[in-house]
Amino acid sequence: MPPRGDSRGSLRGGGPLLRGRGASPVRGGRGGATQVPHHATPTSHITTVGVKRPGYGTGGRPLPIYVNSFATTIPEGIIHHYDVISPSEKTLPARLNMDLIKALQVNVAPQIFTPRGVYDGRKNFFAARELPFGGTDFKEFDVSLSSGRAETGGKGPKVYKVRLTKVAEINPEVLRRFITGDQSHDNTVLTAITALNVVIRMEPTMTYPFNVRSFFTDRETKDIGLGLQLWRGYFQSVRPAIGRMLINVDISTGTMYKAGSLLSLCLEFVNRNDPNVLAPSRGFPDRERLRLQRFISGIRILTKHSGADGTVQQTPRVIKKLSSAGANALTFTMREGGSMSVAEYFQKTQSQRLRFPDIICVEVGSGALIPLELCIVPPGQIMRKQVPPEKTKEVLDFATKRPGDRLRSIVDGLAVLAYGQSEYVRQFGMHVDTSGPLKVQARVLKPPTLKYGIGSKQLTIVPKDGSWNMVDKRFFKPSEVLEWCVVVYEQQRRFGEKEARDMVDGLTASFRDVGIKFPANYIPIVRWENGQGRIEDQLRAAGNAVRERPGNIKKAPPSLIVVILPEGGNDIYTSVKQ
Repeated sequence: MPPRGDSRGSLRGGGPLLRGRGASPVRGGRGGATQVPHHATPTSHITTVGVKRPGYGTGGRPLPIYVNSFATTIPEGIIHHYDVISPSEKTLPARLNMDLIKALQVNVAPQIFTPRGVYDGRKNFFAARELPFGGTDFKEFDVSLSSGRAETGGKGPKVYKVRLTKVAEINPEVLRRFITGDQSHDNTVLTAITALNVVIRMEPTMTYPFNVRSFFTDRETKDIGLGLQLWRGYFQSVRPAIGRMLINVDISTGTMYKAGSLLSLCLEFVNRNDPNVLAPSRGFPDRERLRLQRFISGIRILTKHSGADGTVQQTPRVIKKLSSAGANALTFTMREGGSMSVAEYFQKTQSQRLRFPDIICVEVGSGALIPLELCIVPPGQIMRKQVPPEKTKEVLDFATKRPGDRLRSIVDGLAVLAYGQSEYVRQFGMHVDTSGPLKVQARVLKPPTLKYGIGSKQLTIVPKDGSWNMVDKRFFKPSEVLEWCVVVYEQQRRFGEKEARDMVDGLTASFRDVGIKFPANYIPIVRWENGQGRIEDQLRAAGNAVRERPGNIKKAPPSLIVVILPEGGNDIYTSVKQ
């Protein structure tokens, strides 16, 4: 067993699958699966609701367009809905849930799950036939993941108890009635749409990294530094349309941790090449360690260790935090008595002499301390934290495509979606037309007239090609800036009194141009602050200074604070925005 830190969690197995209580609303589809009699048909008393749009198809000019949607058929048979729960009611990560359901269907009870059902990763399981539970509506299974999830310390793989309970039968006929205007938009329609969404997402979800509605592949990637990569992804969603059901497909972007050595990822994040910069004994700042810890906490890593029989096992673990000392300086008490450092432990028990014994370690969920150089980051891990502000532009550049390029990328993505090859799509009786994107008749509506304020060169304009500007124009209803100030985070030698005065003059001139009202001859307070301080307190102090400013008789707070950022001041920008 690797040495443990002070805090002890349990990575081993966690708790099994998801919450679910009978016929509760279906999460993700915003609807509910209501209990219905066997082979129920849509209730006849439901009528169409809503108000038809007046003048439909008459405004503007017609324009044929391609849309990123593909026609699909509606299943013929009844869809059986099951809740997936566990006695412990403890929620696990969606990927682990998917792995458990796969093991259940393929290894534990294939005779029950033939053909295989589909699962949303949380609480909803749908099957194309009623599962043979021996005359009851529920059945409990013992499921383990023996591959790649073996327990350390000689224990066998964790066993999860998974219970499936039938809660409803869904008749897809409600969708046919809905798209023809004979059925209102109620929970039965929402649940049926949710079931079809789970069907089309099941195959890629089992194969690729995914979030709620998108999955991501490494067919198109971009390295953006800081230990991050961008992966092209695909979003898909079943949508009702007039007279037919469609699958809307679009591209998306996933931010991934770079696969490989965890040590290399950490060095890239702190923008250094020498591993020893991560050694507290050599001056690694605690502030940088905490910043790095926030970045890598929650990452899954793989570690190799020798088992009792001498075989080498690869164990997945989850990073909890970083140690405050290096592997040489971290000691723990042995069960047999005496103490040993983390570096000594790995050399003695695993025959692994550390190349960088002074650098920090990771503490994983079980409490074990593992040197960075012994950890591997597997590919395909989505970073679910906020993208660093300095990388926002690169993310937008990767995500943004011109309409034609975007549609081509979507069409190319059909090979990845592979609806025709999906056993789940086939078993539920869905057929997706992938011959090309849907062509529909659209209409370009006349843009509204924009009105500007008195003093504008043009009082009204009609936008052309969706754009307009403020040149020689004034706001129709301009705001009034009575009190304001300037907070400068650039060094005063680089942005001094003269630069501040020029900036204020230019800004007030722009105020006049667009009609914003402000007191004549007003000289705002200008304060220079240190970006390493508490931004919130500094801005509050600037506001208080404005309140106490001579001439501010009403003690009014500033209606505008202008902040000057230094080069690379992304952290300050984020703090100011918050």
